[in-house]
Amino acid sequence: SSRSSAKLVAPLGCLASRQKHTLPDLPYDYGALEPHINAEIMQLHHSKHHATYVNNLNVAEEKYKEALAKGDVTAQVSLQPALKFNGGGHINHTIFWTNLSPNGGGEPKGELMEAIKCDFGSFANFKEKLTAVSVGVQGSGWGWLGYNKEQGRLQIAACANQDPLQGTTGLIPLLGIDVWEHAYYLQYKNVRPDYLKAIWNVINWENVSSRYATCKK
Repeated sequence: SSRSSAKLVAPLGCLASRQKHTLPDLPYDYGALEPHINAEIMQLHHSKHHATYVNNLNVAEEKYKEALAKGDVTAQVSLQPALKFNGGGHINHTIFWTNLSPNGGGEPKGELMEAIKCDFGSFANFKEKLTAVSVGVQGSGWGWLGYNKEQGRLQIAACANQDPLQGTTGLIPLLGIDVWEHAYYLQYKNVRPDYLKAIWNVINWENVSSRYATCKK
């Protein structure tokens, strides 16, 4: 039991002395991404949806800490879905906000652009593939550009629900596109492709490039 318990707690870090998770501030105003993503969507998405993931993650971690203290492995196992869903929601959105910028759009430069050309043939091909993967997510989920450290290359992937990219695929997240309906429905209704066409105008390539440089070190 003690070995199983140790395996379960390892990904969560030391819960006994942890700080509570908090909702990160946006680096821009709610209306800054208009007309591509309107202020109402951004406000609800950040202050309601992301905040809910943060709150529920804190609750789940408290319960996990109690189960750990009691040596209740059954309770620890039963809390894994809540930790994965809410923890993933917090991780994913924290990346997402920084992946966007009112000064975004266009194409990346430098090493990231060279890597995109090397791994996808061209920026146009990359953009088409990530858009297609994101459009094709069934139900709710995310489209991602990640870095495969073992193979030393960029890779596109889709994740269901709030599954975090690195925790479920091993890829290091560089760029995430949220395709949950709450990310676009108020503006684009059920036409996900229109939202995906628009979001390229606010992609923060400086942030994506910085993430790429960091993961290559």
